[in-house]
Amino acid sequence: MNRYSRPLPSRISRLDDLAVDLWWSWHSARQVFRRLDYPLWRATAHNPVRMLGVIPAATLEAAAANPEFLALYDAAIDALDGARAARNTWWTRTHPQTGGQSIAYFSAEFALHQSLPIYAGGLGVLAGDHCKEAGDLGIPLIGVGFMYPQGYFHQHVSADGWQEESYERLNWADAPIEPAVTKEGRTCITAVPLGDRSVLVAVWRVRIGRVTLYLLDTNLEENAPGDRDLSARLYGGDRETRIQQEIVLGIGGVRALNALGIEPTVFHLNEGHAAFVVLQRLRDLIGRGTTVDEALVAIRATTIFTTHTPVPAGHDAFSFELVEHHLASCWGTLGANRDQFLALGAHDAGGGAQFNMTALALRSAGAINAVSQLHGVVTRSMWGSMWPGRPEADRPVAAITNGVHVPTWIAGELADLFSRHLGANWRDRHDDAAMWNAVLEIPDHELWAVRQSLKRYLFTFIRERARQRWTEEHVGIPRVVAAGTLLDPDALTIGFARRFASYKRPELVFRDAERLARILSATGRPVQIIFAGKSHPADEIGKQQLQRVFTRALDPMFGGRVAFVDDYDLHVAHFLVQGCDVWLNTPRKPLEASGTSGMKAALNGVPHLSIGDGWWAEGANGSNGWVIDGGVSGDDDAVDTADANDLYRLLEAHVVPAFYDRDRAGIPRRWLATVKESIRSVAPRFSARRMVKEYVEKMYVPALERATHLLGAGEEVRMSGSEEVDG
Repeated sequence: MNRYSRPLPSRISRLDDLAVDLWWSWHSARQVFRRLDYPLWRATAHNPVRMLGVIPAATLEAAAANPEFLALYDAAIDALDGARAARNTWWTRTHPQTGGQSIAYFSAEFALHQSLPIYAGGLGVLAGDHCKEAGDLGIPLIGVGFMYPQGYFHQHVSADGWQEESYERLNWADAPIEPAVTKEGRTCITAVPLGDRSVLVAVWRVRIGRVTLYLLDTNLEENAPGDRDLSARLYGGDRETRIQQEIVLGIGGVRALNALGIEPTVFHLNEGHAAFVVLQRLRDLIGRGTTVDEALVAIRATTIFTTHTPVPAGHDAFSFELVEHHLASCWGTLGANRDQFLALGAHDAGGGAQFNMTALALRSAGAINAVSQLHGVVTRSMWGSMWPGRPEADRPVAAITNGVHVPTWIAGELADLFSRHLGANWRDRHDDAAMWNAVLEIPDHELWAVRQSLKRYLFTFIRERARQRWTEEHVGIPRVVAAGTLLDPDALTIGFARRFASYKRPELVFRDAERLARILSATGRPVQIIFAGKSHPADEIGKQQLQRVFTRALDPMFGGRVAFVDDYDLHVAHFLVQGCDVWLNTPRKPLEASGTSGMKAALNGVPHLSIGDGWWAEGANGSNGWVIDGGVSGDDDAVDTADANDLYRLLEAHVVPAFYDRDRAGIPRRWLATVKESIRSVAPRFSARRMVKEYVEKMYVPALERATHLLGAGEEVRMSGSEEVDG
């Protein structure tokens, strides 16, 4: 892929190789690009691929002759090569018997960096963090997803607060992607049967150190216009579009790996969107002479399924007529067993039997997990019909609580503070809980100085973003005010940033507007709230909630102490989780599967103030934040009132006093005790490192061992002790 109009100086010719490998984004290698041209680095939104396309030739020549820059460059290239080689890693040391085997990880979205906007929210962030940590540990993971040329939408908010969506086509030359190439050296394109036709799918490669991600793209000239648009947008279109996207992801993803000569031993389905992987694997195995029953045993032995959705309506389901229509040319060698396959997805959620993608995945996986302990309880109850007659505690759904990629989400200044007090190698040991006890010994004044600095960065970002909207987009005064220009950098600042959906209750804090106004405007102890987040384009209730929150930001009752930051993405998220003082989360329990934004905030010394749902149900210890619990169940309205009252009580009696209680040096000792405990208790336990190691020990290695057993069994394909579900 020829990106640049001129070659790079030979001495630094691998700058392009470094730029297209997103490994740089969480390593010291990012200093190479910062040092190269810092103003341009900022102007290109920290996108080194774009930066190298516009940087002056003279700047490159000067860098190639600068010994200090060359030392940074050489160190980065050596580290990159080491990461890709993965010779002495946790994986090779811990599981040397698995050499030559790999795991394919399928997900509808991946959030890796803002230069590759192929994510919508938490599912994508989790998938991106999973891939990054797998690379750090040396795990032979291969990602498979969609290359959305238009990505997810950009959010614009009208003067009266209504969300407006716009899509921007990705400039391929500016993105860290390359065409995937087969072993024969040809650009990889595969065909996917869809309905009565065949759709061509191009494959792109994204490098993430040890891990490679392959992205599927239907935007080829040979395809019909409607088929070209199948991969255009993330979660766009109607049910027809959705099922076709999921066929391309599942069937096309397996075919793409086959075309590339990649033969994963284990397949990990991150949510039900990718469950059609099962159909293509069935076809492949039957085509080799295996019976359908033997093939299903082999597939169950080597398939892992992670469910993230505790709400029945959140699981994709389609009419059997729609499924049969779009799978019409997919059956192949499976044709005689079509009804048996369709039965794998059959599920009645109360409105009649449909083909349910989660049901398909549950019946086809030998290992299933939810994403928090509480979510495991909810999932075993919600899907009990899959295992008729089995007690809830015996239903085969494990729980592996989500975690966040610490090197990605930790603030730079805080990381430097940890290096001084926890040891220079703290990143290598960051899942070691004992190491984090040293956080308690960090001098209060040093930690407070870092926290204040991160807060200043946040307010500078908010102010400059509002200025940009004013000068470049010519937005009106209401938009500028709502963007946070009246916020006080010294006031206790609460962050609420997530998708706007009814179960997340973004308006709960406004339940008693007058009481909230008194809290926000208390003399000498002001409080302010920053909101951010998008609503799904088809979620009218979520859009209405967003509009009402925006209106609150303009209400004089709150004195400019409520703000809404638009177009929430990874870049905005970093500033918020690092710069706020408190992180607020108010889901309707038990509808939050896990949540990870609070983990990122807590890691950065931003204590959690939340309903005891998702990860916080197991993360709260009484000293590291606050649990909102109104003590009422049943009627939603009564629950909302009770939870809001408990939120106000916590703010008035605990959160605000702790923040503003200062000693003579102006340091809030009691507050910092909570900050330290937040970091100490959350960083190791809710890290992606702990999470991925759990997947390895509980899911990946057992599946690899089952695969080895099956190969040894020859024609007598069976899976000893498999957890089958009712078909």
